[in-house]
Amino acid sequence: MTVYNYTAIKDGTNELVKGKVEADDLREARAAVRRLGFTPTNITEEQAAKKEEKKKPTGKMPKLGLAEQIDFTSTLQILAAAGIPIIESLLFIENDAAKLKIRQCAAELRRQIMNGGTFAGTIAKYPEQFGQVYIGLVRAGEDSGELEKTLDRLLELLNKQAAIKSKVIGTLMYPVFVILLAAFIVIVMLVFVFPVFKEMFDSMGMQLPWITRVLMEMGLFLKKNWYGIPIGFAAIGAFINFLFRWKPSKWKIDEISLKIPVLTDLIQYSNFANFIAVMQVAYDAGVPILECLYLSNMTLTNHTLETRVEEATVRVQQGQHLSAALRSTRTMPKMILFMIATGEQSGRLGDMLGQATNYIDKQLDTIIDIMTKMIEPIMLIVIGAIVLVLAAALYLPLFASYMGCLLYTSDAADE
Repeated sequence: MTVYNYTAIKDGTNELVKGKVEADDLREARAAVRRLGFTPTNITEEQAAKKEEKKKPTGKMPKLGLAEQIDFTSTLQILAAAGIPIIESLLFIENDAAKLKIRQCAAELRRQIMNGGTFAGTIAKYPEQFGQVYIGLVRAGEDSGELEKTLDRLLELLNKQAAIKSKVIGTLMYPVFVILLAAFIVIVMLVFVFPVFKEMFDSMGMQLPWITRVLMEMGLFLKKNWYGIPIGFAAIGAFINFLFRWKPSKWKIDEISLKIPVLTDLIQYSNFANFIAVMQVAYDAGVPILECLYLSNMTLTNHTLETRVEEATVRVQQGQHLSAALRSTRTMPKMILFMIATGEQSGRLGDMLGQATNYIDKQLDTIIDIMTKMIEPIMLIVIGAIVLVLAAALYLPLFASYMGCLLYTSDAADE
């Protein structure tokens, strides 16, 4: 059994309580706290909590990752739902959050709000830490007096973004792993196996095919200059990183990727899943449609899609309907456009955006499933081809020598 420290709100009151429970894991610990009549806001393993207690906030505003934003927003939403003022909520997070970054963030926000700022106005000073979408939605919630509901919607949005990110990364990790495995197999063969066969072939005075000679020379070179292997991998990684960070090359990659079958669907649906989800949350929070488009566009990671949606935003600003403006981008799925047009005509745009979000989620799952089924046989073929080439390079000389011996024996018998 593990000891967990918890902080919770007593049911039916706004009273904060702290204590300890014993449980096998975090889920059982949460259940144990609820059985006590409390709503848990923070639960940490005792040893982990002790390690974090040694670190104190520095007064700087750290950049929160997606998982940390979810933790911060989740606690803030629970406290807001309990009617606890924002200053007290931030003080609670500052003292009790498990992660140092979250404590630092809460401390800095509380300090600035106490100096006369609003919550939305304060986080607006840190666009790199929170992002414009987070800031825009909090501002809308604060302006409408429904910050609690907005935080709840924002938390759903962050969880959805985390799920989409996990799906896409999971899909792409498999081919990357297979490629690295194939590279490892090739290097092991070239460095350790081919030199042994070269000595054997040299001692037999055999004439080697060109592919065998090339691979054996590569193996000897890598064996003598083994330190070049990690340097080579690091250089390749740095080059790929540069391609995706340098804007001209990144934009070109974004453009080309939208022309590749199946990959195009993955990019479009993963981008528009975030786009529509943000638009729905922003629209329900009372954000004007132009600002909804602006906030939604900031979630797009493909530059080509981002540029086309910016053009649609200009059309909406000029008086065009949202569905017609988005249709002009020629990138958004037709079903989504139909749902948006239906929502505009019926006056139920928020509901239809919710339906569109569910539709995109299902389509994205289908696309990922199709890609997974396609990638597996392709990767097997690639690895099989590599192994076949390596095996052929090794055994072609032996086969040629064997055939030569058979011919020599046959000629000798005829004589």
